[in-house]
Amino acid sequence: MAEPTQPTNVNGAVVDSVTIANTKVLAEAPAMAMGSLYQTVGNSVAMAAANAVYAQQQANVGYQASSTLGVTKLFAQNKP
Repeated sequence: MAEPTQPTNVNGAVVDSVTIANTKVLAEAPAMAMGSLYQTVGNSVAMAAANAVYAQQQANVGYQASSTLGVTKLFAQNKP
C-alpha cells in the first residue's frame, strides 16, 4: 500500500474560485428548471390548440357530409 500523503495548504484564491463556481451553478439551477418548465408548458398548450383546430376541422367535414346526406334524402322524398 502507498503511504498516505500529508495534507498541503491550498491557495485561498483557488478555494474562493471553486466556491464561487459551485455557488454559481447552484444559483442557476432553479432558473434553468423554471425555463425548462415554461418551455414544456408552452409546447403543451400549443399542441392542445393545434389538436383542437384539427378536431374542429374534422367535425366540420362530418357536419357537411351529414347535411349533404340529409338534404339529398329530403329531395328524394318529394319526387312525384
